[in-house]
Amino acid sequence: MPNQNPTAGILLALTTAFFWGALPIAMKQAVEVMEPFTIVWYRFVTASLGLGLWLYWRRQLPQVRALGIAGYSTLLLASIGLAGNFVLFNSALEYLNPPVVQVIIQLAPVILLLSSVWLFKEKLGVHQVIGVSCLMFGLLLFFNERLVELFTSFTGYTLGVVLAVLAALVWVVYGLAQKVMLKQFSSPQILLMIYLICALMLTPLAVPEQILLMDQRQLGMLMFCCINTLVGYGAFAEAMARWQASQVSAVITLAPLFTIIFVDLASMFWPQYFAAAALNVMGYVGAIVVVSGAMFCAIGHKFIRQHN
Repeated sequence: MPNQNPTAGILLALTTAFFWGALPIAMKQAVEVMEPFTIVWYRFVTASLGLGLWLYWRRQLPQVRALGIAGYSTLLLASIGLAGNFVLFNSALEYLNPPVVQVIIQLAPVILLLSSVWLFKEKLGVHQVIGVSCLMFGLLLFFNERLVELFTSFTGYTLGVVLAVLAALVWVVYGLAQKVMLKQFSSPQILLMIYLICALMLTPLAVPEQILLMDQRQLGMLMFCCINTLVGYGAFAEAMARWQASQVSAVITLAPLFTIIFVDLASMFWPQYFAAAALNVMGYVGAIVVVSGAMFCAIGHKFIRQHN
């Protein structure tokens, strides 16, 4: 590809991982006084305006007329998937700490991978089987202290885990639908159409005036969440244009580790607002194994090829 620039690609991918790693921490603060539907509505409205102006300036607004009935159906499915992911992700944060939600959400790209194998008849490599196995084992290690509670009683913690898993599942619906639409539109064009539809869908459920209940800290966190949608997904799209998709995916899997680091640092400086990750040694090891498994799914074939 003519636009390949590995240095820019890795910096953009790290920017995405950084912003996505910090996102659940900010949302955890905002959800104290604002309902998940309203937070997500603000994020989609801001992203629609920002991305719409950027594409208008570049004269790359999507030509909606090119969509047929099948195209509109796929677009609606993708919008429901992304809106559901955002709302469920926010809802899970009402019951769980940010690092827990961020680690669980690593299931999303793995389920997308397995779904692509099933729907698009893509091949499942040995490295991907190893990566998925590592990820599942890592999750067991990560939840080592709460496994009994997860499977024997329905507590708030269990509900949070269920919501986070559902967030991963509906994101797969968005991912698969976007994969189909990439034949007609660029990634930013698809995102703009999805953002607009999501904002419209959530308007009846949103309570915008809840913003008046926020103090300066919570308002700042909401603003960061809104900017995060634009910067995170924008950097991701640009990284994909400048670097190999597998390499970008591998770097982005670092997001949960950024979340754990940010949470632990924030709890040291502002203990009145932020709780530490509360993981034992096995939990931290599990988080690293989860990230390593997801990373191996993306670039493991390079290591296996080198040793053959």
